Amino acid sequence: MTRATATALLIVATIIWGSAFIAQKSAMGAMEPFTFLAARYLLGGLLILPLAIWESRRVNKPISKKGWTYIGVLVFAFFFGSWLQQIGLLTASVTNTGFLTGFYVFFVPVFMVLFAKAKLHNLIWVAAALAFSGLFLLSGGKIENFVEGDYYVLGSSFFWALYVFFLGTTAKETQRPITVSACIFLIGGSICAAGAFGTESVTVSALQVGWVEILYTGVLSTAIGFTLHTISQQHVPTANAALILSMESLFAAIGAALILGERLTLNGYLGIVLIFSAIVLAEAGPVFFEKARRRKSMVG
Repeated sequence: MTRATATALLIVATIIWGSAFIAQKSAMGAMEPFTFLAARYLLGGLLILPLAIWESRRVNKPISKKGWTYIGVLVFAFFFGSWLQQIGLLTASVTNTGFLTGFYVFFVPVFMVLFAKAKLHNLIWVAAALAFSGLFLLSGGKIENFVEGDYYVLGSSFFWALYVFFLGTTAKETQRPITVSACIFLIGGSICAAGAFGTESVTVSALQVGWVEILYTGVLSTAIGFTLHTISQQHVPTANAALILSMESLFAAIGAALILGERLTLNGYLGIVLIFSAIVLAEAGPVFFEKARRRKSMVG
């Protein structure tokens, strides 16, 4: 897969996730967080399970101990990222949620420097700052008074950054991106199911009321969106992938405009420009400067 194709798939994933944000918020009016997460992830995992079995037979070699360790870390990050964000949606405003989730744009390159000893191009940090500023403006250009849910959402951004950090490495190590996704969904969904039956009131009527939200997020956001993310991130540098994924807030705003009738302010449009500028800078900037450096050295 070429990097351009992988980038396009990442953008498709962010479009799906951005539109699914409305369904996630709506589902909280019908059921509690663990119940919703269990339903969507188990549904998504079961849908891609046949593909995961086919993929494993095609690779025809067992997953290494290191691979299973990476999958375990991903399940851990995925569970806490999902759970904290969903709890936060109970009380946090849409404005604050969109902005605070975007903190992973900064967390991912920090993880790369601290844990992978990566030497990132200076333009990556500039692009991260631009994307973060864009998220702030897209969310309204202000932070409303913090409530308890905001702290949960902020915590979720740390775990989502951890998830993005390990995802590409895990898919390459196992050579099974779909199997990795299936393991994450089914194990994570099972943990959520245990939490639901242990701490929440799970009823058939609640599932019936929220079946549209479950179906939408289970099929599109989980089975398709997260799997596309897993497949494509093998071919895009991790820091760049985090910047591309920050477009989720952009597509959430577009979804809110189309479905809920909300309209972007001038700050919102400026935020869109900054996010796109950040992605272009991160993708094209290092290549441009490297070519310029080579031309200069040839002339010298």
